[in-house]
Amino acid sequence: MCRALEHLPTTCLERAKELTTRFGNFLLKQELNIMGHSKKTTKLTLEDRHKWSQSFHELLLHKDGLYAFTAFLSSEYSEENIAFYLACEDYRNTKTSSKLCSKARKIYEEFICSDAPREVNLDHETKTITLNNMEQPTLSCFNLAQSKIYTLMEKDCYPRFLKSTVYQELITQHLG
Repeated sequence: MCRALEHLPTTCLERAKELTTRFGNFLLKQELNIMGHSKKTTKLTLEDRHKWSQSFHELLLHKDGLYAFTAFLSSEYSEENIAFYLACEDYRNTKTSSKLCSKARKIYEEFICSDAPREVNLDHETKTITLNNMEQPTLSCFNLAQSKIYTLMEKDCYPRFLKSTVYQELITQHLG
């Protein structure tokens, strides 16, 4: 924690974290809308709840599940993981090969390189392989890195998400 912040009352720090999370959620809503994931919610069914609690993949397939998981990651200051995952999905759906190089460079610079503003946690070997793949960008050049981040989210973040107040409130809101 910053030295200047340690003298603030806990309530101020909690409020600052809440505002930061809300601002991050706002930006993420815009990002999800741009990428074609609508913010519009539907009635969450018991079947959806069961699927989400059993499968990380099912959670990400459902727009409300993706949004809730993203909000959770934002509250933990690790939304770069889902942002990277979604950027890779968008990249893989690129229709024209002329856009591959610029999109690949943008993803690499935003998420993978050492000074990336939203750097994801990848080992040196994966970063090197990904950089080598970018010499001749293909739709699969981020597959290894995306797989590593997916596994990280599935094994680490997903179990915490299922226990989180974000998830519990979503379930209560839609079922209650």
